[in-house]
Amino acid sequence: MEESLQVHAVTMGDPAGIGPEVLVRAVANSRLPADVCPLLIGAIPILRSAANLTGIDLDFCPVPPALTASAKIREFVINAAAGGRRAVLDPCPADVEGVPVCEVTGLAGESAFRCLSAAIDLAQQGSVDAIVTAPLNKEALHLAGHDYPGHTEILARRCGVDSFGMMLHLSEESLAPFRRQLRLQAGGAAAVGGMDNARNNAADGLSIVHVTLHNSVAAVSTMLRQSGVAEGVRLMHQFLSSCGASRRRIAVCALNPHGGENGLFGKEERTIIEPAVIESSRFCEVSGPFPVDTLIRRAVLGEFDGIVAMYHDQGHIPIKLLGFESAVNITLGLPLIRTSPTHGTAFDRAWQADTPADSRGMQEAILMARRLVLDAGVNACWKSG
Repeated sequence: MEESLQVHAVTMGDPAGIGPEVLVRAVANSRLPADVCPLLIGAIPILRSAANLTGIDLDFCPVPPALTASAKIREFVINAAAGGRRAVLDPCPADVEGVPVCEVTGLAGESAFRCLSAAIDLAQQGSVDAIVTAPLNKEALHLAGHDYPGHTEILARRCGVDSFGMMLHLSEESLAPFRRQLRLQAGGAAAVGGMDNARNNAADGLSIVHVTLHNSVAAVSTMLRQSGVAEGVRLMHQFLSSCGASRRRIAVCALNPHGGENGLFGKEERTIIEPAVIESSRFCEVSGPFPVDTLIRRAVLGEFDGIVAMYHDQGHIPIKLLGFESAVNITLGLPLIRTSPTHGTAFDRAWQADTPADSRGMQEAILMARRLVLDAGVNACWKSG
């Protein structure tokens, strides 16, 4: 029985934000799969406060320190879940209970960093099957002395990989209403079928991977390389293949308005992106570069399953517009599985009973981690190389 159960390390993120709240809501939700046993990683006093804020009755079961680096921690988590309890590993500073809420502090940043580090240790020693992370605050992380742009770069450094990607995924369930609406606007199902029958085969949601991540917009054009674009296509193709997507149609974004207008508005399409698409077409179904203002609509209609974006906001804006509360962030190229909601710490509404946090993103992140674990034996998209 235990062989069929999954153990997910679920971190609380920045304790001053909405992370603890969405965590307790997600692990108490009826959508939590019966075969997923969560190991909460965070400060027990903070998690208890979050449970009290939400009115959720959770029985926390602290992990004994002696089990932290032991293979027996997995058995402990499973047994706790079987008894209706939630195992908690607390690696946070002793004074974290007094951290000011809704504020950026080094103490909160250090707590979030230690939670993530503990989760990575557990994944690398094989004690957990996946990591699901609540949001951290990048400024708080820096105040704590950790000079990383965010989760993705910490994970890549700890895992020793140079080839990795941040991908945002919107499930078919979340995307379906937008598909139907756009198809009706396009002239009904018959008209859409007439435009392209294959669009009706889209059934695996929409995924967007980013070539560059946490950089200034001014720096993007200087950072783009043909190899980087091709690597984004490769990571996307691996993800779609490993997850059993019914199709694997990939589109690549242009960088400049109107796709550069044949060099009039920029030459990156001709010199960098198009050669990368030609190179990648040898091993997968990829096309582009396409102007983003029309590409996203085509993808939502069902023409493409994966998109390769050139920079952070080019990929984040459409996904967050379509499914801010339910989109999932997946780190590709790692030798472990990591997912998270796509929202931030939300200091403007955290720790307030009259503005309850929506935990759908955390729930979807757990569901996606479960799916990736189940598919891990095929051709794991998070494996580098």
